[in-house]
Amino acid sequence: MDLINFISKMMLPAILVFVPLYAIFRKVPIYESFIEGAKEGFPTAISIIPHLVGMMVAVAVFRDTGALQFYLQFLTPLLDFFHIPHEVVPIGILRPISGTGSLAFVESILRIYGPDSFLGKLASTIQGSTDTTLYVLTVYFGAVGIKRTLYALKVGLWADLAGFLASWIICTIVFAH
Repeated sequence: MDLINFISKMMLPAILVFVPLYAIFRKVPIYESFIEGAKEGFPTAISIIPHLVGMMVAVAVFRDTGALQFYLQFLTPLLDFFHIPHEVVPIGILRPISGTGSLAFVESILRIYGPDSFLGKLASTIQGSTDTTLYVLTVYFGAVGIKRTLYALKVGLWADLAGFLASWIICTIVFAH
């Protein structure tokens, strides 16, 4: 286990050293390439801002108006039947919309129950096993002008559901005693 910890701690510094050395070996003008990339990235960042603001407002409205709690009450019988902890469901619902919004729920679970608790491990696993599908579609697809996103939306949401359920099943098998 010590070897794995050592390798994981050395990987990022190794990459940070390897990339510039490789660029020097290939005679790539490093600074000029960086500046050119930054110039190309700036208009993209500006074009993403309206989509980002719209998504942030939608998340705030969904959470602050009580809509999240309203929808959770309809899921209660299903959650009870399958023994899915109610505390982690907001993570599964918010994660496709906003990584930051779902991370707030993860942080709350970690603070209340602890990172080594079953709920802490489950919340962390759900956060890592799902993606911000609606955020990606809104911001990135919107920035490049893709309008027909129905299939990507379906696949992304099914993948998020699969990630949530797989997290619950695996954590229940591995961590619940």
